[in-house]
Amino acid sequence: MRNVLMMLAMVACLAGAIRAQEPVAVDDRFDPKAGDTIVFLGDSITHQCLYTQYIEDYFYTRYPAMKLHFYNAGVSGDVAADALRRFDSDVTQQKPAWVTILLGMNDGRYQQWNNDIFEQYKRDMNTIMDKLEALGATIIPMKPTMYDIVAYHDRKPGQWKHPKDPAGAAVYNMVMAYYGAWLQQAAMDRGRGVIDVYSPLNEFTVAGRKSDPHYTLVPDAVHPGPPGHAIMAFTLLETSHGNRKVSAVKAVRRGDQWKIDSADGEIADVSGDPSHVKFTFTAKSLPWVLPEETELGFTLTHAGHKMSNERLTVAGLAPGKYQLSIDGQVVGAYSNLALGSKVELQSNKKTPQYQQALAVAMLNKERNDKAIHPLRNLYSRLKGQRRNGEPDAAWMENFKAEAKKLTDLADEYEAKIYELAQPKPRVYELRPFENRKPEKQENRK
Repeated sequence: MRNVLMMLAMVACLAGAIRAQEPVAVDDRFDPKAGDTIVFLGDSITHQCLYTQYIEDYFYTRYPAMKLHFYNAGVSGDVAADALRRFDSDVTQQKPAWVTILLGMNDGRYQQWNNDIFEQYKRDMNTIMDKLEALGATIIPMKPTMYDIVAYHDRKPGQWKHPKDPAGAAVYNMVMAYYGAWLQQAAMDRGRGVIDVYSPLNEFTVAGRKSDPHYTLVPDAVHPGPPGHAIMAFTLLETSHGNRKVSAVKAVRRGDQWKIDSADGEIADVSGDPSHVKFTFTAKSLPWVLPEETELGFTLTHAGHKMSNERLTVAGLAPGKYQLSIDGQVVGAYSNLALGSKVELQSNKKTPQYQQALAVAMLNKERNDKAIHPLRNLYSRLKGQRRNGEPDAAWMENFKAEAKKLTDLADEYEAKIYELAQPKPRVYELRPFENRKPEKQENRK
């Protein structure tokens, strides 16, 4: 009887172990609510304040009424163990609702495969995810980015070089691929998806090298440039966020009346005739616009069309070509057939809404340059101090005062950004296109 009971107990334990490994539904949504804090946890690639900045730009312009709060928690040179050492002060205190995690590039130690190092990474990453779940935060794990061996060999004399071991450099992109594959499974076991920023960086690099063997999105082999960071931001948003449309305005002439609708804002002051239409549209959001240096990455991903679609459809105009003006600024010329099908405005740099969104992006760039990046430098200095033991009380008091000063500055910028990001009423007008030739000037003696 005792043996039977022991057998039943063993079967019960085995069944429990099997159930613990049964797959769970994967949720990869990134769907913040008004007032939420989003923390970006990572190493130097997060410390660059680029992909994080571009994600911020998206939410500032797309959800200007939600007043989300963003906090960069990247520190140059960090491995997962370093992130754990600063976790309480740099993550917990922010009370985050969402936390992205981008670690791994330094964890592999820039060498050939080492299982002991990998096991340490696994333990520390699992601990980070456990702690975040205990906080009630939703985790958004990101695969480590690519390591570019061509950029490593193309480095200029005196340029930053890592690793010193060429054999490690030769295989390090594969090491990062394995780390990312493990992270994907670890996230799935927790019911979360993973953001695969590794694959698009590699794929766009391969495509670029069909015409240029030295093409790279990662100029120093480790840190993506602005176009690479734009690809990363797009990948996260496309994978985990569902709002791909800024606005869709549809104007239809029925009889002698224009009927104009949009679920994405308010229409007012409609007037017109068969060859002219004018109305005021107040959208709920602005297009996603990034600083000029990101243009290659934004173009490669078709980010405007895919994640920031701003459509105008006008059916019922008399045949011909029409010029579109917004707030009195001519922004383009289109045939009645093109307008009847659809025109997209999100990447039209002449529109007032594009210029407003660009102003938001540039103010946020200033915020990151003057407040966020210096704050991350401060945390990097703290890590350096801790290598020799805990800093003394005076050093920590100075650290806390400087950190508060920079955090307050970041908050001031954020308030200005939200004020600037509020959509404004825009007057749209379509008139027959006038191809005016410049008047000839008489030669003056």
